[in-house]
Amino acid sequence: MAGKTITLKALAYVLNDADELLVIRHVDHPWTEVGLQVPGGSVRPGESPADAALREAAEETGLSRLMFVRSVGRATYDMSPLRPEVQRRFFFHLAALGTHPRAWDSSEEHDGLLPPTRLQCLWIPLRQAHVLSAGHGVMINKLVDSHSTR
Repeated sequence: MAGKTITLKALAYVLNDADELLVIRHVDHPWTEVGLQVPGGSVRPGESPADAALREAAEETGLSRLMFVRSVGRATYDMSPLRPEVQRRFFFHLAALGTHPRAWDSSEEHDGLLPPTRLQCLWIPLRQAHVLSAGHGVMINKLVDSHSTR
């Protein structure tokens, strides 16, 4: 890890009542660059990883009725060769309360520091979460083990 920046990240496995996982797609980037991901982002100074997961999920999806369920686990992910960064990731299970469309457009505003990132949000069956990219699916087995997969 010499010469690499270490960052703290919080990722949210958001499930609905149908045991479907909320995933996001970056609209302005090809699938081959970013794939499908779960909501998540940087843990701010003084913020707990669980609070960061709730904040990031709401910011990226526009959902306001999210409930913390439990911590799922931790993993380290090396961003090489994309950039010299090692992410210490905290994974959380969140529940989406209420009803939601099958897919919708959203954007992440980046606190006004960067242009907004256009996102598409959609639900996929939990049993198909193996399609997640960039190490986002590393803890999915812990959800599958505790949920039915219809």
